[in-house]
Amino acid sequence: MKYLITGTAGFIGFHLAHLLLERGDFVVGIDNINDYYDVNLKFARLSESGIDKEKIQDHQPVSSSRFEKYTFVKMDLADKSAMMALFEKEKFDVVINLAAQAGVRYSLINPTAYIDTNVSGFVNILEACRAYPVKHLVYASSSSVYGANTSMPFSTSDNVDHPLSLYAASKKSNELMAHTYSHLFNIPTTGLRFFTVYGPWGRPDMALFLFIEAISKDEPIQVFNHGKMKRDFTYVGDIVEGIKRVADTVPAGSPEWSGDDPDPGSSYAPYKVYNIGNSNPVELMDYIGALEKALGKVAKKEMLPLQAGDVPATFADVTDLMRDTGYKPDTSVETGVAKFVEWYRAFYKK
Repeated sequence: MKYLITGTAGFIGFHLAHLLLERGDFVVGIDNINDYYDVNLKFARLSESGIDKEKIQDHQPVSSSRFEKYTFVKMDLADKSAMMALFEKEKFDVVINLAAQAGVRYSLINPTAYIDTNVSGFVNILEACRAYPVKHLVYASSSSVYGANTSMPFSTSDNVDHPLSLYAASKKSNELMAHTYSHLFNIPTTGLRFFTVYGPWGRPDMALFLFIEAISKDEPIQVFNHGKMKRDFTYVGDIVEGIKRVADTVPAGSPEWSGDDPDPGSSYAPYKVYNIGNSNPVELMDYIGALEKALGKVAKKEMLPLQAGDVPATFADVTDLMRDTGYKPDTSVETGVAKFVEWYRAFYKK
Protein backbone atom coordinates (compact mmCIF):
# COMPACT_ATOMS: atom_id res chain seq x y z
CA MET A 1 0.00 0.00 0.00
CA LYS A 2 1.13 3.53 -0.71
CA TYR A 3 0.26 6.11 1.93
CA LEU A 4 0.35 9.88 1.89
CA ILE A 5 0.84 11.17 5.43
CA THR A 6 0.62 14.93 5.82
CA GLY A 7 2.52 16.45 8.74
CA THR A 8 5.39 13.95 8.99
CA ALA A 9 7.71 16.54 10.53
CA GLY A 10 5.07 16.79 13.26
CA PHE A 11 4.57 14.77 16.42
CA ILE A 12 1.94 12.18 15.46
CA GLY A 13 2.86 12.05 11.76
CA PHE A 14 6.48 11.23 12.62
CA HIS A 15 5.44 8.24 14.77
CA LEU A 16 2.82 7.02 12.29
CA ALA A 17 5.24 7.09 9.37
CA HIS A 18 7.65 4.87 11.31
CA LEU A 19 4.89 2.41 12.24
CA LEU A 20 3.69 2.01 8.63
CA LEU A 21 7.23 1.83 7.23
CA GLU A 22 8.13 -0.87 9.73
CA ARG A 23 5.06 -2.79 8.52
CA GLY A 24 6.42 -2.58 4.98
CA ASP A 25 4.18 0.06 3.43
CA PHE A 26 5.31 2.83 1.08
CA VAL A 27 5.01 6.29 2.62
CA VAL A 28 5.22 9.74 1.08
CA GLY A 29 5.34 12.37 3.83
CA ILE A 30 4.73 16.06 3.38
CA ASP A 31 5.10 19.01 5.76
CA ASN A 32 5.52 22.77 5.33
CA ILE A 33 7.91 22.90 8.34
CA ASN A 34 6.39 26.15 9.62
CA ASP A 35 7.70 27.97 12.67
CA TYR A 36 4.67 27.59 14.97
CA TYR A 37 7.19 25.93 17.28
CA ASP A 38 10.92 25.19 17.15
CA VAL A 39 11.76 24.03 13.63
CA ASN A 40 14.90 22.35 14.97
CA LEU A 41 12.69 19.72 16.60
CA LYS A 42 10.89 19.19 13.29
CA PHE A 43 14.18 18.77 11.45
CA ALA A 44 15.36 16.40 14.19
CA ARG A 45 12.28 14.22 13.65
CA LEU A 46 12.98 14.18 9.91
CA SER A 47 16.63 13.33 10.58
CA GLU A 48 15.52 10.44 12.80
CA SER A 49 13.50 9.26 9.78
CA GLY A 50 16.56 9.41 7.51
CA ILE A 51 15.71 12.71 5.81
CA ASP A 52 18.74 14.98 5.33
CA LYS A 53 17.90 18.60 6.20
CA GLU A 54 20.41 19.88 3.63
CA LYS A 55 18.53 18.16 0.79
CA ILE A 56 15.11 19.62 1.62
CA GLN A 57 13.78 22.09 -0.96
CA ASP A 58 10.21 23.10 -1.77
CA HIS A 59 8.35 20.45 -3.80
CA GLN A 60 11.49 18.32 -4.28
CA PRO A 61 11.27 14.68 -3.07
CA VAL A 62 13.96 13.53 -0.65
CA SER A 63 14.57 9.81 -0.17
CA SER A 64 15.17 8.46 3.31
CA SER A 65 18.55 6.94 4.14
CA ARG A 66 16.88 4.83 6.85
CA PHE A 67 13.67 3.59 5.19
CA GLU A 68 13.89 2.60 1.54
CA LYS A 69 10.14 3.07 1.09
CA TYR A 70 9.97 6.59 2.56
CA THR A 71 10.05 9.85 0.61
CA PHE A 72 9.59 13.32 2.08
CA VAL A 73 8.43 16.45 0.24
CA LYS A 74 8.34 19.95 1.73
CA MET A 75 4.92 21.20 0.69
CA ASP A 76 2.03 23.27 2.02
CA LEU A 77 -1.55 21.94 1.97
CA ALA A 78 -2.70 25.38 0.88
CA ASP A 79 -0.73 25.02 -2.39
CA LYS A 80 -3.45 23.41 -4.49
CA SER A 81 -1.47 23.01 -7.72
CA ALA A 82 1.42 21.31 -5.90
CA MET A 83 -0.99 18.97 -4.10
CA MET A 84 -2.72 18.02 -7.34
CA ALA A 85 0.60 17.34 -9.04
CA LEU A 86 1.70 15.12 -6.15
CA PHE A 87 -1.53 13.07 -6.24
CA GLU A 88 -1.31 12.71 -10.02
CA LYS A 89 2.27 11.46 -9.78
CA GLU A 90 2.02 9.12 -6.79
CA LYS A 91 -1.44 7.49 -7.12
CA PHE A 92 -1.95 7.01 -3.37
CA ASP A 93 -3.97 4.13 -1.94
CA VAL A 94 -4.65 5.81 1.41
CA VAL A 95 -4.32 9.42 2.59
CA ILE A 96 -3.86 10.25 6.28
CA ASN A 97 -4.15 13.99 6.88
CA LEU A 98 -2.48 14.98 10.15
CA ALA A 99 -1.10 18.37 9.06
CA ALA A 100 -2.92 21.18 10.84
CA GLN A 101 -2.49 24.40 12.69
CA ALA A 102 -2.73 23.06 16.22
CA GLY A 103 -3.37 24.64 19.60
CA VAL A 104 -6.50 26.02 21.25
CA ARG A 105 -4.93 29.13 22.81
CA TYR A 106 -2.99 30.15 19.69
CA SER A 107 -6.29 30.29 17.76
CA LEU A 108 -7.20 33.34 19.85
CA ILE A 109 -4.05 35.08 18.62
CA ASN A 110 -3.73 34.05 14.97
CA PRO A 111 -7.12 32.83 13.69
CA THR A 112 -6.19 33.19 10.00
CA ALA A 113 -3.60 30.40 10.29
CA TYR A 114 -6.40 27.97 11.21
CA ILE A 115 -8.48 28.87 8.18
CA ASP A 116 -5.53 28.67 5.77
CA THR A 117 -4.36 25.22 6.88
CA ASN A 118 -7.28 23.49 8.59
CA VAL A 119 -10.01 24.65 6.21
CA SER A 120 -8.50 25.72 2.87
CA GLY A 121 -5.78 23.08 3.08
CA PHE A 122 -8.33 20.36 3.83
CA VAL A 123 -10.43 21.38 0.83
CA ASN A 124 -7.35 20.79 -1.32
CA ILE A 125 -6.94 17.32 0.19
CA LEU A 126 -10.59 16.51 -0.56
CA GLU A 127 -10.35 17.84 -4.11
CA ALA A 128 -7.20 15.83 -4.75
CA CYS A 129 -8.92 12.67 -3.47
CA ARG A 130 -11.81 13.45 -5.78
CA ALA A 131 -9.59 13.98 -8.82
CA TYR A 132 -7.33 11.01 -8.06
CA PRO A 133 -9.51 8.54 -6.13
CA VAL A 134 -8.14 6.81 -3.03
CA LYS A 135 -9.35 3.78 -1.09
CA HIS A 136 -9.62 5.75 2.16
CA LEU A 137 -9.08 9.26 3.51
CA VAL A 138 -8.35 9.40 7.24
CA TYR A 139 -8.03 12.82 8.87
CA ALA A 140 -7.32 14.32 12.27
CA SER A 141 -10.19 15.86 14.15
CA SER A 142 -10.01 16.68 17.87
CA SER A 143 -11.72 16.17 21.21
CA SER A 144 -12.01 19.97 21.20
CA VAL A 145 -15.08 19.66 18.95
CA TYR A 146 -17.13 18.62 22.01
CA GLY A 147 -16.87 22.22 23.24
CA ALA A 148 -19.66 23.15 25.64
CA ASN A 149 -20.89 19.54 25.88
CA THR A 150 -20.67 18.35 29.50
CA SER A 151 -22.18 14.88 29.04
CA MET A 152 -19.48 12.32 29.93
CA PRO A 153 -18.01 10.27 28.37
CA PHE A 154 -17.95 12.13 25.07
CA SER A 155 -19.62 10.04 22.37
CA THR A 156 -19.45 10.47 18.61
CA SER A 157 -23.26 10.32 18.73
CA ASP A 158 -23.30 13.57 20.76
CA ASN A 159 -24.19 16.92 19.23
CA VAL A 160 -21.03 18.99 18.70
CA ASP A 161 -22.49 22.28 17.50
CA HIS A 162 -21.08 24.44 20.31
CA PRO A 163 -17.28 24.77 19.86
CA LEU A 164 -15.38 27.01 22.28
CA SER A 165 -12.43 27.94 20.04
CA LEU A 166 -11.77 28.56 16.36
CA TYR A 167 -9.43 25.55 16.43
CA ALA A 168 -12.37 23.36 17.48
CA ALA A 169 -14.61 24.96 14.86
CA SER A 170 -12.02 24.29 12.15
CA LYS A 171 -11.87 20.60 13.14
CA LYS A 172 -15.64 20.29 13.16
CA SER A 173 -15.66 21.89 9.70
CA ASN A 174 -13.34 19.10 8.51
CA GLU A 175 -15.90 16.51 9.59
CA LEU A 176 -18.71 18.35 7.78
CA MET A 177 -16.64 18.80 4.63
CA ALA A 178 -15.58 15.15 4.64
CA HIS A 179 -19.19 14.02 4.88
CA THR A 180 -20.10 16.17 1.89
CA TYR A 181 -17.40 14.53 -0.25
CA SER A 182 -18.32 11.05 1.00
CA HIS A 183 -21.93 11.74 -0.02
CA LEU A 184 -21.25 13.47 -3.34
CA PHE A 185 -18.26 11.53 -4.62
CA ASN A 186 -18.37 8.27 -2.64
CA ILE A 187 -14.95 8.94 -1.04
CA PRO A 188 -14.58 6.78 2.10
CA THR A 189 -13.58 9.16 4.92
CA THR A 190 -12.87 8.63 8.61
CA GLY A 191 -12.30 11.40 11.16
CA LEU A 192 -10.33 10.76 14.34
CA ARG A 193 -11.01 12.82 17.44
CA PHE A 194 -7.71 12.73 19.34
CA PHE A 195 -7.71 13.13 23.12
CA THR A 196 -4.66 14.94 24.64
CA VAL A 197 -1.85 13.08 22.91
CA TYR A 198 1.55 13.03 24.65
CA GLY A 199 4.84 11.14 24.51
CA PRO A 200 8.38 11.21 23.08
CA TRP A 201 9.05 13.76 20.33
CA GLY A 202 6.00 15.75 21.49
CA ARG A 203 5.19 19.38 20.73
CA PRO A 204 6.89 22.04 22.90
CA ASP A 205 3.61 23.95 23.29
CA MET A 206 1.90 21.04 25.07
CA ALA A 207 1.53 20.78 28.85
CA LEU A 208 4.00 17.97 29.49
CA PHE A 209 6.77 19.76 27.59
CA LEU A 210 6.04 23.09 29.29
CA PHE A 211 5.98 21.41 32.71
CA ILE A 212 9.30 19.60 32.33
CA GLU A 213 10.98 22.75 30.96
CA ALA A 214 9.81 24.81 33.94
CA ILE A 215 10.65 22.14 36.52
CA SER A 216 14.13 21.69 35.00
CA LYS A 217 14.73 25.43 35.41
CA ASP A 218 13.29 25.42 38.95
CA GLU A 219 10.49 27.71 37.75
CA PRO A 220 6.79 27.36 38.67
CA ILE A 221 4.48 25.47 36.32
CA GLN A 222 1.17 27.07 35.33
CA VAL A 223 -1.73 24.96 36.58
CA PHE A 224 -5.00 26.13 35.05
CA ASN A 225 -8.45 25.97 36.62
CA HIS A 226 -6.58 25.69 39.95
CA GLY A 227 -5.81 22.07 39.12
CA LYS A 228 -9.49 21.09 38.80
CA MET A 229 -8.96 19.60 35.35
CA LYS A 230 -9.37 16.11 33.97
CA ARG A 231 -7.89 14.97 30.70
CA ASP A 232 -8.10 11.70 28.80
CA PHE A 233 -4.32 11.64 28.29
CA THR A 234 -3.44 9.26 25.44
CA TYR A 235 0.05 7.97 24.71
CA VAL A 236 1.27 8.56 21.15
CA GLY A 237 2.15 4.89 20.60
CA ASP A 238 -1.49 3.99 21.28
CA ILE A 239 -2.67 6.77 19.00
CA VAL A 240 -0.68 5.64 15.96
CA GLU A 241 -1.64 1.98 16.46
CA GLY A 242 -5.26 3.17 16.44
CA ILE A 243 -4.72 5.24 13.29
CA LYS A 244 -3.16 2.25 11.54
CA ARG A 245 -6.12 0.03 12.42
CA VAL A 246 -8.65 2.67 11.41
CA ALA A 247 -6.88 3.20 8.07
CA ASP A 248 -7.28 -0.53 7.44
CA THR A 249 -11.01 -0.32 8.30
CA VAL A 250 -12.69 1.38 5.34
CA PRO A 251 -16.22 2.69 6.06
CA ALA A 252 -18.96 1.48 3.74
CA GLY A 253 -21.93 3.40 5.10
CA SER A 254 -24.53 2.20 7.58
CA PRO A 255 -27.80 0.76 6.22
CA GLU A 256 -29.37 1.41 9.65
CA TRP A 257 -28.61 5.15 9.54
CA SER A 258 -31.74 7.28 9.42
CA GLY A 259 -32.24 10.94 8.62
CA ASP A 260 -35.22 10.92 10.98
CA ASP A 261 -32.83 10.41 13.91
CA PRO A 262 -29.39 11.16 12.47
CA ASP A 263 -26.28 9.83 14.24
CA PRO A 264 -23.55 12.49 13.82
CA GLY A 265 -20.74 9.90 13.97
CA SER A 266 -21.87 7.76 11.03
CA SER A 267 -23.89 7.99 7.82
CA TYR A 268 -25.54 6.20 4.91
CA ALA A 269 -22.47 7.49 3.00
CA PRO A 270 -19.00 5.90 3.45
CA TYR A 271 -18.25 8.18 6.41
CA LYS A 272 -17.26 7.53 10.03
CA VAL A 273 -15.93 9.42 13.06
CA TYR A 274 -14.10 7.77 15.98
CA ASN A 275 -12.82 8.91 19.34
CA ILE A 276 -9.26 7.83 20.10
CA GLY A 277 -8.57 8.29 23.78
CA ASN A 278 -7.46 6.28 26.77
CA SER A 279 -11.07 6.29 28.05
CA ASN A 280 -9.65 6.83 31.52
CA PRO A 281 -9.58 10.51 32.54
CA VAL A 282 -6.78 11.54 34.87
CA GLU A 283 -6.74 14.49 37.27
CA LEU A 284 -4.25 17.11 36.15
CA MET A 285 -2.60 17.01 39.57
CA ASP A 286 -2.09 13.23 39.21
CA TYR A 287 -0.54 13.81 35.78
CA ILE A 288 1.83 16.33 37.34
CA GLY A 289 2.51 13.82 40.10
CA ALA A 290 3.55 11.20 37.53
CA LEU A 291 5.96 13.73 36.03
CA GLU A 292 7.38 14.65 39.45
CA LYS A 293 7.95 10.95 40.16
CA ALA A 294 9.71 10.38 36.84
CA LEU A 295 11.91 13.46 37.37
CA GLY A 296 12.53 12.85 41.04
CA LYS A 297 11.66 16.48 41.73
CA VAL A 298 8.62 18.33 43.11
CA ALA A 299 7.20 21.12 40.93
CA LYS A 300 6.51 24.63 42.08
CA LYS A 301 2.93 25.43 41.09
CA GLU A 302 1.23 28.66 40.03
CA MET A 303 -2.53 28.14 40.27
CA LEU A 304 -4.47 30.01 37.57
CA PRO A 305 -8.12 30.24 36.37
CA LEU A 306 -9.49 28.30 33.39
CA GLN A 307 -8.21 29.73 30.12
CA ALA A 308 -10.47 31.07 27.37
CA GLY A 309 -11.41 28.33 24.90
CA ASP A 310 -10.45 25.55 27.31
CA VAL A 311 -12.71 22.92 28.91
CA PRO A 312 -12.45 21.47 32.44
CA ALA A 313 -12.66 17.79 31.44
CA THR A 314 -12.44 15.34 28.54
CA PHE A 315 -13.41 11.65 28.50
CA ALA A 316 -13.56 9.51 25.36
CA ASP A 317 -16.15 6.83 24.68
CA VAL A 318 -14.17 4.43 22.46
CA THR A 319 -16.87 1.76 22.11
CA ASP A 320 -17.06 2.14 18.32
CA LEU A 321 -13.28 2.01 17.93
CA MET A 322 -13.08 -1.19 19.97
CA ARG A 323 -15.98 -2.80 18.10
CA ASP A 324 -14.74 -1.96 14.60
CA THR A 325 -10.96 -2.35 15.02
CA GLY A 326 -10.56 -4.51 18.14
CA TYR A 327 -8.34 -1.87 19.73
CA LYS A 328 -8.45 0.35 22.80
CA PRO A 329 -5.55 2.58 23.88
CA ASP A 330 -4.33 1.44 27.30
CA THR A 331 -0.86 2.84 28.14
CA SER A 332 -0.96 4.19 31.70
CA VAL A 333 -0.01 7.80 32.41
CA GLU A 334 2.82 6.62 34.68
CA THR A 335 4.34 4.53 31.88
CA GLY A 336 3.82 7.13 29.16
CA VAL A 337 5.18 10.05 31.18
CA ALA A 338 8.26 8.02 32.16
CA LYS A 339 8.93 7.28 28.46
CA PHE A 340 8.61 10.97 27.64
CA VAL A 341 11.05 11.95 30.40
CA GLU A 342 13.53 9.32 29.18
CA TRP A 343 13.35 10.73 25.63
CA TYR A 344 13.54 14.35 26.81
CA ARG A 345 16.67 13.76 28.86
CA ALA A 346 18.37 11.91 26.00
CA PHE A 347 17.37 14.43 23.33
CA TYR A 348 18.25 17.57 25.27
CA LYS A 349 21.12 15.95 27.19
CA LYS A 350 19.54 16.98 30.50
